[in-house]
Amino acid sequence: MKKSFILFFILFVLLSCSTNSVHNEAKLNEIARSYVKLVLTAGLYDDDFVDAYYGPVEYKPKPISPEEKTHFPATQLITQVDQLLSEIRDIKTSSADTLMEMRRIFLEKHLLAVKGRIEILSGEEMTFNEETKILFDAVAPDYNTQNIKDIPQKLDAILPGKGDINERYNKLLDQFIVPEDKIDTVFQAALQECRKRTKKYIDLPQNEEFKVEYVTDKSWGAYNWYKGNGFSIIQLNTDLPFYLTSAVGLTSHEGYPGHHVNMTLLDKNLYQDKKWLEFSVYPLFSPLSFIAEGVVNFGVDMIFPDNERIEFEKNVLVPLAGLDTTNLALIYKVKKIREPLQYARLNLFRDYLDGKISREETIQKLVDDFLVKPERAEKNLDFLKQYRSYIVNYTLGEDIVRNYINKNAGATGSPLKRWALFKKIISTPCVPSGLQ
Repeated sequence: MKKSFILFFILFVLLSCSTNSVHNEAKLNEIARSYVKLVLTAGLYDDDFVDAYYGPVEYKPKPISPEEKTHFPATQLITQVDQLLSEIRDIKTSSADTLMEMRRIFLEKHLLAVKGRIEILSGEEMTFNEETKILFDAVAPDYNTQNIKDIPQKLDAILPGKGDINERYNKLLDQFIVPEDKIDTVFQAALQECRKRTKKYIDLPQNEEFKVEYVTDKSWGAYNWYKGNGFSIIQLNTDLPFYLTSAVGLTSHEGYPGHHVNMTLLDKNLYQDKKWLEFSVYPLFSPLSFIAEGVVNFGVDMIFPDNERIEFEKNVLVPLAGLDTTNLALIYKVKKIREPLQYARLNLFRDYLDGKISREETIQKLVDDFLVKPERAEKNLDFLKQYRSYIVNYTLGEDIVRNYINKNAGATGSPLKRWALFKKIISTPCVPSGLQ
């Protein structure tokens, strides 16, 4: 009798868990549908908000006229967000169902980001840190600028020539400007190498592919436009000179194992296979971007460990571009010295967006303290004007992804284990706070 009771109790618990799981799945699916429609509606009033959508056509709202676009229904949209947030916080997932809980948190964080973006568009003022917290689920630490005090002295010791460090640094960089008629050759060669190296560790759908386009008059250097079903358009902005030492970084970032791979896996694993509708849309100002930019910035170190990047550029890209290899190794020594400037630059951009420093002062500091050419400094500020605190995703995002993988697989651990973690991040519903 006692054994029968215990067996009945176990079966009752298992059946209850199964019932709750099915109920939670159905409720999350319902919230996901509302979330997608909400994102697409907000995107009617914000040209930059919806980076990609490849879900059901019937969920796309009808286009609005320029006049309608001036009447932003912020209050109505925020009410919808708050209702969905209330519903999702009422869902109780089992601690054993890790993926379900990750999905619930993902949707909650992204609803908060949608609300934050709507508030910003409606005129609410936020500090840089407040903005990154609600939009990207992360806040960058203040950086001690004492860490960059000795950089000019270190650069002075290794840069060729005498005199102004800025001029000498940019003269060194200019030795690696790819001639215009060689840009496509170099860019395509870098893309194919990144693709080959990535596919050693990540299985991609057979139909995945991309198209490269060259564009002008953009605030960014390169962009991946994911179109769904494993297809991307990768654009390179040719407004400014294209440096050979940027080729691998850009093609890895936008292509393999970067945005193209990231979006392809989320699309295949979560939208197509699991029918999780929230992964059919990409709201740009969201934690999804923080993970995406962090992963793809770190990805280049995954496919080109140690000195393999320099060797590939020296043996393949430099000859294709018809350039001299003499100072290639020196370029990377200079890059290593300048690494601490990344967070110092983030501090500068934070001060600019918080209104503590003017556009003119910011550009001058970029030129004087960060050795940026004036025309490139102007582009940096154009990017900030369009995308604001999005800049946090590159530096902080990369560090959080790197620290997570190093902590769980070791900085010099098994490549297979490190790649398994990397793939997990880019193909499951991760959020920044979950990696910290």
